Formats: sequence, structure tokens, C-alpha cells
Amino acid sequence: MYILGINAYHGGASACLIDDGRLIAAAEEERFTRVKYWAGFPVKAIEYVLSEAGITPYDLDHIGISIDPKANLMQKALFAFRNRPTLGFVRDRLSHSLKIGTLKSDFAEHMGVDAKNLKAQFHNVEHHRAHMASAFFVSPFEQAAILSVDGAGDFVTTMWGTGQGNKLQVMGEILFPHSLGIFYAAVTQWLGFPKYGDEGKTMGLAPYGDPAPFMDAMRRLVRVQGDGTFELDLDYFVHHAEGADMTWSSGEPTLGTLYSPKMVKLFGEPRVPRSEITQRHMDVAAAMQAMLEEAEFALVRRLQAETGQSALAMAGGVALNSAFNGKVLPQTDFTDIYIQPAAGDAGTALGVCYYIYHQILDRPRTYVMHDAYTGPQFTNSAIETVLKQHNLAYRTLDEDALVQRAAEIVANGDVLGWFQGRMEWGPRALGNRSIIADPRRDDMKDILNARIKHREKFRPFAPSVLLEATGDYFDQSYPDPFMIKVYNVLPEKRAEIPAVTHVDGTGRLQTVDREHAPLYWSLINAFAERTGTPVVLNTSFNENEPIVCTPEEAVDCFLRTKMDALAVGNYLVEK
Repeated sequence: MYILGINAYHGGASACLIDDGRLIAAAEEERFTRVKYWAGFPVKAIEYVLSEAGITPYDLDHIGISIDPKANLMQKALFAFRNRPTLGFVRDRLSHSLKIGTLKSDFAEHMGVDAKNLKAQFHNVEHHRAHMASAFFVSPFEQAAILSVDGAGDFVTTMWGTGQGNKLQVMGEILFPHSLGIFYAAVTQWLGFPKYGDEGKTMGLAPYGDPAPFMDAMRRLVRVQGDGTFELDLDYFVHHAEGADMTWSSGEPTLGTLYSPKMVKLFGEPRVPRSEITQRHMDVAAAMQAMLEEAEFALVRRLQAETGQSALAMAGGVALNSAFNGKVLPQTDFTDIYIQPAAGDAGTALGVCYYIYHQILDRPRTYVMHDAYTGPQFTNSAIETVLKQHNLAYRTLDEDALVQRAAEIVANGDVLGWFQGRMEWGPRALGNRSIIADPRRDDMKDILNARIKHREKFRPFAPSVLLEATGDYFDQSYPDPFMIKVYNVLPEKRAEIPAVTHVDGTGRLQTVDREHAPLYWSLINAFAERTGTPVVLNTSFNENEPIVCTPEEAVDCFLRTKMDALAVGNYLVEK
């Protein structure tokens, strides 16, 4: 039984395919179009996942999408009656609804197939139910509490409940316009980071600041309620009344200004993009992060008390806030946590597949997502053809020799492009499409930001650590193979790995285990044998673009940046 899940008309358009509960392939459209957070209908991603199974659209049994235009109609009507939004807001929402159309006709049109000959049943899965399904149904838990938090989807911004076996149950929700995702995005815009997806920049900036001067102001924007929920003071925002000029058509999504003049009066004039970042900006970023955590902890603690569960599964764009995620186990009564690697909107395609398979079709659970390697892979012959086309001198090495030489290159202080196996699912490079460097060099962060990544110098880099050595370097040893939590680096280890220790003594780590990432584990282990340090610096293989997908893109990025070496398949190129 083939089930295709789609995320479309949101940022991070994507596709996922499962066969009798087994995940065949999943990928974001941006990796094929080369436009970050590409929205629209993910034609190329769908073509890819079908090709992995060797099937056509006519072989699909079920097709679903993480949008349900019929969801929450009464709540939408009440909102319109009470808030009297502007004509522009109504027109924008109506245009978006009309664009979605019916899934069957949209699918047939975009994929160039005859709708009459499709045997698949079509499903509209409410946005946050897709998030919740993506969090729980691929987790290792038989039962768990589930929390989904993002900007908004199908008029809901937050949803929580429980999962038990092959069913999930919704227990509560918070409706648009009250949204932690929109709060975080609005302040991010004020801080001079206006692009869709820039929230990660402010999360990296926050540790440079002191939240205290602005916490009272933040608590005006977000009011945590006694029952653990929250409300926004909407006078500081415009998304509920004027709209925000959101575009979800084919291409990079855009997001208009979310904050009102009242927020400007509260914080002062917004920072001009690419201008100087002052201590005031750092303090606002720190307070924003602290406010998000205050509100999320209230939700999480309510959920634990209400459900009595020991395990928590999370999804939604806010679940990519790794600084909060790393504090859940130490600061709550939960003892286990799972967040799948594409926790944002892209991951709803995964959730759609498993919602249909378990919640609708009542099939038993058999799959656990232990790794994120669900994308395209390439043969050595295809890779060699690209190297020859670029007239690159290369060596052909067996796996052991490649790992040893790669570890030597990194230990010598050089920067290595590492392109192996299947591409990762989600926003993090996890050892298959990565740039690897020595974490022991205190100048390596500045070198990478200036020579390779060409990005803001305050942004940190991540440590990949052998799973068995995690507790030797961090204050928690709970596995995180998806680089989605921030732990404290042990004080006695910070001088050893300065390039991956952020200004506040933390690291957004990836734990690497031999079973699920054998080649990457071997590379880090070889580096450890040479240096005594079982940690490498890992950043995504890209330069202000989506993570590279193909050998051609890897070679292009290698040649236009100041990387020193490229290990691609069984081939090694050294400048």
C-alpha cells in the first residue's frame, strides 16, 4: 500500500512516500529548485519519492495534504465577526483558500496526469494533526504526550494531546491569532532579520544578551495564563487585522511586517537589516527567547500534569527551537523526548502519511525514524562523471582509506566537504551533506563564517559527537541524532572544543551512533584516534542556499568557496 504525503502552500513544501508503513523517501522541494523554503506544489519532490519506489502516480493508493480548508470554519467565522479584519486581510485569506482548490484536481494538474485514472483516495489532514502525527507515529514511544506549536495552520497555532499505540487524541488547542511562532517572528523582524526562516538567527544571537531589561516588555506581548495557555496582546501585532502580505506561491515564501507601531514605541526603532547589532538588540533577542521558553514551559508542564505521561513528542516550527528543547528533560517531569528532524512544516508530509496509515486506516505501527537519511543518493560512477566534467584531480579510495585521510585533513586544521549516501530530511546536515572542521581551533568559527558560509559572525556551529562519548563532553547524555537540542558543554571541556562552544557555554549537538550512521561514526572515531577528541564541527554543505543535493552542487559549492578538500562518494579532491 503506497501512501503519498504532501506539504504544499506553506513554506518548506515537501513530499513523503511510505509503503505498508515503511518510509521509502522524503525530501523538501527546495533541494531540487535551489530556492530556500520553497513554497507551492512540490512537483520535483513528488517525482523523486515516486522514483525511489519505482512507481507512477497511478500506483498510489492514498494521497494526502496537510491542509484542510474545511477545518475550524465556525472559529474562522467568529473571528471575522468579532475582529472585523481589513478587506485586504480577507482578500488574502480568500485567495489562499481558492488557490488550494481540491487536492485531486491540483495533484492531477501539477503532475500532468489524468485525474479519472487515479485510483488513490484523497485526504485533507488538518495541519496540526499532521504535525502531531509526525511527532508521535515515528517515535519509539508506545504512548506519549504530544505538543505542536507553530505560526499558524488551518486557523490553529498550538495543539496538544496524547498518542497511544496507533491512535492520537487531541485534548486542546489555541486558535489564531494567538501564536508563539508569530510572536517570535515579529520580534525577529524588529531585530532586522526580515526573511522567512530567520528565527534561527535570533536564537543564535540571544545568548549574547541579558534578558532582564526587557522581560517586563515581553510579558506585555505574551501573557501566560494560569491554566498554562497564553495570549498575545494583539495591539503590538498586525497579523490579525491587516494581514502580513504572506505569499505561498511557487518560489521563496515572503512574510510582511508582523509588528505594529506600538511595538516600535515599546522597543524603539527597528534595526535596519545588515546594520550594526548593538547590546540593546542582543538584550531584546535574549528576552524574546526567555519569553518563548516561559510560555512553552507552561504548556509542557500543563501537558505533563494533565496526561501523566513520561514521554513527550513535539513538532511544529517552534519545535525547531533547540535552545528550549534541550531544557525540557532537566526542567520538567518528562523523562523521554522525541522530535523528528523535519519538525517544521516540511515534516507535515511525513505526518500526513502516518496519519492516514494509522489514524484513518487503523494499521499497526512498525516504523521508528532513527535517522534522517531519506533523500537522493548517487552512484560512484555518476559522481566520477561530474568530477571529470570539472577536470578535477581526484583519488579513488576504499571506505577505510577515505575515512582515515578525511580525519587527517580535519585534524590538520583544513575544511572538508563531506558528501555521502542519502541526503538528510529536515533543515540540519547530519553527516551526509556536511562541511566538517576541527572543533579544537578557536579561530575555526570565524574562518568558516568568513571563508565558507558568508554569514553573520555571531552564529554558532554545531558539534557532532560519538554517542558513547556524549556524557564526557555535555551535561546531558540523552541521544539527539537530529541536532535539535542545545546542551551545556561541560566547563572542563570548553577549552578543548572552542569552535563548537557558543558564547554561553552551550552546543547544539548531534549524537552519532554506529548503527544508524556508520560511515560518519567512523570518520569521527578516526578523528578521535588521531586527536583524543571524539567531536567534530559539523555545518551544512551550502553557502546561502539550500543544502546541496547532487554531486554537481557539491562540486560547485566546493569550487566557489575556500574549502580545502572534498570527499564525495569514494573520491577525494584536495585543493
